[in-house]
Amino acid sequence: MSKKYNVAVVGATGMVGRKMIEVLLERSFPINELKLLASHRSANSRIEAGGKTYIVEELVPESFTGIDYAFFSAGGDISKQFAPEAVKRGTIVIDNSNAFRMDEGIPLVVPEVNPEEAFKHKGIISNPNCSTIQMVVALQPLQKAAGIKRVVAATYQAVSGAGKAAVDELHEQTRAYLDGKPVPAERIPHKGALHNYQLAFNCVPQIDVFVEDGYSKEEIKMINETRKIMGLPGLPVTTTTVRLPVVTGHSIAVNIELDKPLDADQARRVLSDAPGIVVIDNPAELAYPMPLDAADDDAVFVGRIRPDHSVENGLNLWVVSDNIRKGAATNSIQIAELLIK
Repeated sequence: MSKKYNVAVVGATGMVGRKMIEVLLERSFPINELKLLASHRSANSRIEAGGKTYIVEELVPESFTGIDYAFFSAGGDISKQFAPEAVKRGTIVIDNSNAFRMDEGIPLVVPEVNPEEAFKHKGIISNPNCSTIQMVVALQPLQKAAGIKRVVAATYQAVSGAGKAAVDELHEQTRAYLDGKPVPAERIPHKGALHNYQLAFNCVPQIDVFVEDGYSKEEIKMINETRKIMGLPGLPVTTTTVRLPVVTGHSIAVNIELDKPLDADQARRVLSDAPGIVVIDNPAELAYPMPLDAADDDAVFVGRIRPDHSVENGLNLWVVSDNIRKGAATNSIQIAELLIK
C-alpha cells in the first residue's frame, strides 16, 4: 500500500485555503488525516469537501504534532509565527505568503521551472507570487531555447488576488453602478489606503503599496522572484501591475529580448512542448487565451506570440492563468507531490 500523509491546511476558510482542499482531493493526494486550521474567529466552522464534513480547528503551535505537510495560506504574519513551530514538530511547510520567498536557504519553487530546488529545503518551501508563477512557466522554455536578455511585463490582475471581500465588493459595485446608486469602495488598491477606488468598469494601476522609487511591492516581488526562480540574479526585468474588474484569472503582456534569434513559429513549438503550458494562438480564427478560458484550470495559457520588430530577437507573449489555482493552490500541492514522488 502506498504511503499516506497527515496534511494540514492553514487559512482553510479563505479563498486559497478552500481551493487547496479542493485541489488536494481532486488530485488524489495521498491523505491519511486532513486537518483544517484557521484563526480563533473561524474555529468550529464547517467545511464540506469530498463528501465529508470537516470541523475547522483553531491554529495553535500544537496543531502540527504528527502533521507531515502543512499548506499555509493565511498571510505573512501567521506564516512567520507558526511555520517555524510546524518545522520544529517535523512538518514540511509549503507557504503561500511572501514571508520567506526571498530568504536565502528557503527554496522558491515552480515545479515546471526549478523542481530540483524543492529538495534543498530545511523544512520550509515558498510558493511564489501568483503572477510570477505564470510568467516564469512561460519564460523558462524560451530561456532554455534561446536565452533571455531582458523582460518587460504588464499585468492585468483579477480582483480575487485581493481576497474574497474584494470580489464581493466588485459585485456590489457593479450592481450599485448599474442601478445608479452610490458605489461602495473600501478594498482597492487595499483596505485602509489613503484613497480607495471603484474597480467596477475601471482599472487601477496599483497592487500592494508603493515604495520610494514609485514601484509597488507587487512589481518588486515579480522582479526579484523571477530572478530567484530562474537562477538568473542579474536578469533585467521591469513590471507594471494593474488590477482589473475580472474575478478570476491574471493576464500578463510579456515582452522579451532573447540572446539568439527565435521566430514566432519556433517559439510556438517550444512553448507547446513545455510542461504546464497550453498554446492558444491563431489570429486568423481570433483564437487567444482569456481569463474565462483559464478559470478552474491548472494550465498556463499562452497566445499572441509575435515578433517585436523594435529590437533584435524580440518576442511578445500574452500569458493567462487561474491565479487561485496555478497561482496559489495547485502550485503548492505540485511542490508536495514532487517531494513524495
